[in-house]
Amino acid sequence: MAFLKYLEGIRTPAGDAFFSTVTHLGEELLFIVVGLLIFWCLDKRSGFYLLLVSFSGAIVNQFLKLFVRMPRPWILDPTLTIVESARAQALGFSFPSGHTQNAVSVFGSIAVCFKHRIVRIVCAVLAVLVAFSRLYLGVHTPLDVLTAVGIALPLLCLCYHPAGAAMQSVRVMAGLLFGMIALGAAFTLYAECCPLPTDAEAEFVRDGVKNAWSLFGASLGFALGMFLNRRYLHFEVKAVWWAQLLKLTLGLAILLALRTGLKTLLLPIGHPSVHALRYFVILVFATAVWPSTFGFFSRLGTKKRKMDKS
Repeated sequence: MAFLKYLEGIRTPAGDAFFSTVTHLGEELLFIVVGLLIFWCLDKRSGFYLLLVSFSGAIVNQFLKLFVRMPRPWILDPTLTIVESARAQALGFSFPSGHTQNAVSVFGSIAVCFKHRIVRIVCAVLAVLVAFSRLYLGVHTPLDVLTAVGIALPLLCLCYHPAGAAMQSVRVMAGLLFGMIALGAAFTLYAECCPLPTDAEAEFVRDGVKNAWSLFGASLGFALGMFLNRRYLHFEVKAVWWAQLLKLTLGLAILLALRTGLKTLLLPIGHPSVHALRYFVILVFATAVWPSTFGFFSRLGTKKRKMDKS
């Protein structure tokens, strides 16, 4: 807490604005956009690796949040003030930092897969900035941030070779996806059996249960989508640049519409299991339904190129 107090004392309006912006790089939306940009347009193997690391890490991260139930820093020390713009995204328990783990998983995956020195330097800087932003804004302790890094880095190492092998072997793919589903199911079972406190922590626990169902549904959708992909689709990521842009823009627009529309449709039901259905549909769309259209996008511009050559 002493370090957070020190950072509180050196905050400036410019620093508040900068780190309030930087911290968004650790949120779910950026992970979706970057992950699907790679999976849809650049390299399936790298996209699969990024998604595998991110989903597996998120399950471990959210389980620890619900298991440890560490209050946020400003609850531990009511004299600590935070940058108010960060409060809306500082939901649930504090330990470990979800934003930090997302950033290390995403930017770490990019650095591992795309071996250009500049890319690696930029990714390392962005990951460090996101981690530091959580401290600067006052929404996490150093222990929260360091633990998140300690989860993400080993997963980056452990998943690299199996992710590559999975693109060649159905058995390896099935093993990885089954393992992720088992993790998600175990976390959801724990969350449902977890006693709900009657004090101020109740809202945080409910948030943890919602996240458990969301990750379980995402794991199932990811597994089904990758199975369909591996078994039937074999889609091609290459296309002319404007077809790639069209593919990415349309796909993300439909996905975000699904994400918002399903939330509006399902949330009135009330039970947190609706989040599993929501994320199941989103991941099946992202990994199988939309990729099934990529043959069309890969053919765009082909006729023109042939005519130009003739």
